[in-house]
Amino acid sequence: MAGDVINLRQFRKRQARTEQEKQAEQNRVTFGRSKAEKTLTKALNEKAAKKLDQGRLDQAGGETSVDREKP
Repeated sequence: MAGDVINLRQFRKRQARTEQEKQAEQNRVTFGRSKAEKTLTKALNEKAAKKLDQGRLDQAGGETSVDREKP
């Protein structure tokens, strides 16, 4: 039995630290954006929504497809 002796408490702590570091890295990628990047993203989303609304067809007289099917 020439195996290494491992302290389980230290192993668990080391494993928890690596998991926390992975989570911190993911959070930096997800939430770590500058104000300029956030503003740019917001402007692009608003522009896309406006373009989508411009192509929308309004139904005449507020009539829906359900109302038209009634005899």
